This record gives sequence, C-alpha cells and structure tokens, in this order.
Amino acid sequence: MMTDERIAELLRASNVEFRKTEDEHHRLDAELAGMHKRHVLTPQEEVQVKQMHKEKLAMKDTIAKLIRAYRDQQAHSATH
Repeated sequence: MMTDERIAELLRASNVEFRKTEDEHHRLDAELAGMHKRHVLTPQEEVQVKQMHKEKLAMKDTIAKLIRAYRDQQAHSATH
C-alpha cells in the first residue's frame, strides 16, 4: 500500500486541483508565519488570521480527500 506522501507526489505531477490547493496551502502557511511573528495584531488582523486558519484547514481537508480518492481508485482498479 502506498503512503500518503507517495500518493501526494503522484498527484502533484498529475492533478491540477491538488497542485493548486497544496500551493495555496503553503502560501497561507507562510503568510500566517509572518503574521505570528508580529507582537501585536490589530483586531482586523486577528480576524484575518482566523479566516486564514479556516481556509488552510479547508485546503488540508481537500488534500486529504484527493489522496483518499486516489487510494480508493487504486484499490478499485486492483480488484477489477
């Protein structure tokens, strides 16, 4: 059985949605890291950080869904 990381490698090479979602996830991660380095955030920035965390989590869910779908497809192909 392939690991999630191996499936992610395959999807990066073959699936545009996976690649875009992962790229956006990494972009948000970097942006959040920059925000967390600041000592004080305005209330608006705090709301923005919370929204970015929600978006990042949704992207992580999408990535996991795509990996699961790939694994299910491979399992289905192996049985037929």
